[in-house]
Amino acid sequence: MLISFSALLLLWLTPLPKMLATPETKVFEQVWQTVNDNFYDPKFNGVDWKAMREKYRSIASQTKSSQEVAVVINQMLSELHSSHTHFYTQDEPAYYQLIGIFQPRNTELQQQLKKVFKQGKIEYSGIGVFTKESNGKIFVSALLDKNPGAEAGLKVGDQLLSVDGRPYHAIQSFAGKAGQKVKLLIQSSADPNSQKEIAITPKMLDATTMFLEAQKASVQIIPRGGKKIGYIHIWSNAADSDQQQLQQELIYGRLKDADGLVLDIRNGWGGGDTKYLNIFTATEGPTITSVVRNGKKYTYISQWKKPVVMLVNEGSRSSKEILAYGFQQQKIGPVVGTKTTGAVLGGIPFIMQNGSLVYIAVANVFINGNQRLEGKGVIPDINVPFNLEYAQGADPQKERAIQALLNI
Repeated sequence: MLISFSALLLLWLTPLPKMLATPETKVFEQVWQTVNDNFYDPKFNGVDWKAMREKYRSIASQTKSSQEVAVVINQMLSELHSSHTHFYTQDEPAYYQLIGIFQPRNTELQQQLKKVFKQGKIEYSGIGVFTKESNGKIFVSALLDKNPGAEAGLKVGDQLLSVDGRPYHAIQSFAGKAGQKVKLLIQSSADPNSQKEIAITPKMLDATTMFLEAQKASVQIIPRGGKKIGYIHIWSNAADSDQQQLQQELIYGRLKDADGLVLDIRNGWGGGDTKYLNIFTATEGPTITSVVRNGKKYTYISQWKKPVVMLVNEGSRSSKEILAYGFQQQKIGPVVGTKTTGAVLGGIPFIMQNGSLVYIAVANVFINGNQRLEGKGVIPDINVPFNLEYAQGADPQKERAIQALLNI
């Protein structure tokens, strides 16, 4: 009995082994620490951040894949109630898109990415669509212009069911299939009989150029009411090249002879500054007229002085919301659509040891010194609801913007 008791006492005094570190717990700990060191608010929006680590660490230790631990990590991050704070894996288009936006202007990120993208290109195989989940179903919420989805005839509001007989997945469904036709099963109305299969050929999407290319492809001149209505979709305003392309189209290019402009900043990403508004608001400089040998005159005017309407929705985020706010404050024209996201903080991506990415809000943002749009968003002057499910390509917001332009 004494031997038995001694053995029990020895067991009781022996420290229990620590929880074994798995790839999942390692990335969990790295994300927690990165947020701890970089989140813009040292008080973590009133959240006990150390307690959050304890709360979610044991759950993370039970996960068996990067997808499973991503769910746990994002549950933890959601406790901060902050925009620009999310964990992404290589199974999500947003992972590549965010890197593509930040990589050109972040030398530290460029060095980190050499280990992840060994061939130097930030790209993924896809069809160029944005999706939204509703009632357990996946719907097309936006289509990048001149990309495989739009070219194959997909429409906003289509339900995506399967690819080659397997459930639709934004990355996995097209991985390794760039340039090869796949069979995409969609449903275009609430009636199951509207299901149909379409052939679509995914392509490699370069995350550093895809939004600028789509912006160029979006330009339209729409004849309406005896006028020429110009239209352009700004998918991301994070780079100078995006702004320069807009200015080029307005002053020299396809939009220069339009009678008015619909400036669409719905969906996509933000990331830039408010220079986009300069062409509509800055003090007009001198005009420059050049006369060539044959007598033809070319006049350069640096400003757009014709009517403009801005389109926004719940997919307009970050600096796009600042643009919408400034557009209203400067009284440039009416803002049409639905309330913006209310995601206006300064964020930076950090690459984790397994190549995943945590996007962290590192700066609070105020407009005109004291106006904070985070959690509030911008309310449009003309509210136009959009019922996404089975919309069959209809765009009531764009149509209302055109009508508003005609009425100016």
